[in-house]
Amino acid sequence: MKDFIIITDSCCDLPISYINNLKIPYVSLTCNCKGTEVLDNFGESYPFKDFYEDMRKGEIPKTSQPSSHAFYNSFKEILELEKDILYIGVSSGLSGTTNGAHIAKHMLKEEYPDSNIHIIDILTASLGQGIMVLQAYEMQKSGKTLKEIMDYLENVKHQLNTYIIVDDINHLKRGGRISATSAFVGMLLNIKPFLTISNIGKVLPIGKIRGRKKALSTLFEKFIERIENPEEQIIAISHGDCIEDALALKKLILNKFKIKDVIINYVGPVVGAYGGPGALALFFLGKKREIHAN
Repeated sequence: MKDFIIITDSCCDLPISYINNLKIPYVSLTCNCKGTEVLDNFGESYPFKDFYEDMRKGEIPKTSQPSSHAFYNSFKEILELEKDILYIGVSSGLSGTTNGAHIAKHMLKEEYPDSNIHIIDILTASLGQGIMVLQAYEMQKSGKTLKEIMDYLENVKHQLNTYIIVDDINHLKRGGRISATSAFVGMLLNIKPFLTISNIGKVLPIGKIRGRKKALSTLFEKFIERIENPEEQIIAISHGDCIEDALALKKLILNKFKIKDVIINYVGPVVGAYGGPGALALFFLGKKREIHAN
């Protein structure tokens, strides 16, 4: 059986220390802000603080997924090492990124007929995707086979809960998630949209919350309601430059539960373009995801 390499994309929003220490290969998405296109590379080209400050000043970033050629090049480098590939990608319900990976896979199959490129659509983004990448790396380190890791991810991704509070409803309007009228009314009433990522990997509005304090408590209540086996888990909190809120949520959780670990990091610019400053997201394994009505 061939060795294999796990690769992801920059939507996983892992801290750069994890990327560097584990030597995790990734394909970058891009963000265009102030007329300049920069790679989404975990804050190295475009520091997170600068990104969110630009948004607060009124900049409206635009994002782009990687080309199939970018995946082709990244995958080919691994195949040249005579290794198989496991790509853990951002939700196809949020981005067309995994489609580019599939195109590259088919292109490379002609050149490398014995190649094995496996693509997992993780059906979420940001640190939800990130903790699944970490889990895959831990399993690989412990000697699990590629098939064992793939089977685990395909099964457990449906239990990967994602809950999000957006502070400024206008960012959802610009991203096409809500109407201009809803955004205007929500702003007047200090309403914070409460969102989840559904079973098909799409954003699903599940409530409206008035005020920041209530928003934090609602995230915590949802965690209590849906968490399973917390002591065995790495949970994650990602934030749109609101570290105090992320730490407050972490404290609420640790005061009630024994958790294996809690990772906190910024929402990167590609995902953050839609959540905006003040967004807060919580990721954990629990009850199966809420159903998206098609």
